[in-house]
Amino acid sequence: MNLQIALDRLSEEECLTILSETNGYVDWIEVGTGVIKEYGMEIVRKVRNQYPNATIVADMKTCDAGSHEAVQAFEAGADITTVMAFSADQTIVDMIHKAKEYNGRVMVDLLNVKDPKRVEQLSSLGIDLVSLHFGKDMQQNGALDHTLFELIKDSPQLEVAVAGGINLQSLPAIISHQPDTVIVGSAITKEKYRRQAAKQMKEVILSYETNNTHS
Repeated sequence: MNLQIALDRLSEEECLTILSETNGYVDWIEVGTGVIKEYGMEIVRKVRNQYPNATIVADMKTCDAGSHEAVQAFEAGADITTVMAFSADQTIVDMIHKAKEYNGRVMVDLLNVKDPKRVEQLSSLGIDLVSLHFGKDMQQNGALDHTLFELIKDSPQLEVAVAGGINLQSLPAIISHQPDTVIVGSAITKEKYRRQAAKQMKEVILSYETNNTHS
């Protein structure tokens, strides 16, 4: 199970500092939408140059012009780029084609998707990686709203990432659903001791995996 750090609502300097502090505990690096809008693809290039062996996600949240935006992301050094599930099928297909050219991947953001049929459609288009979004107000008193996992229960072939307000307290409930990747933002990036926060998150994941080796 991967731990993906989401870098968003941060300055370029903060992004690079956080990566240096958490290096060794995070598996995937996400350059967030807000950061890309602020600094362009150049910040993706900088992250790639500093972490040549990392898996980098450019969270483009593409809605249209799929081919062009996919090329932007992959040329800058991203391994994975994101597209919104409500985008036209052609947009998504175009991105998949470009991903194959660059040996990259496309992650579909399922934000606000309510119908599992859309997930089935995405899979038929050739998508194999999706992300589920938990809004912070979907979690009441620390309790997890499990309904989002209903979207992908009939699509076991998909690789699943989970994002949205995940912290050390909610992490055990999230990983009990056995996603492939857990995306964590402010619970690491806003902490005073960020390396310790990332270390604790990774340890919870590794402990779960050790105790559930059959999964």
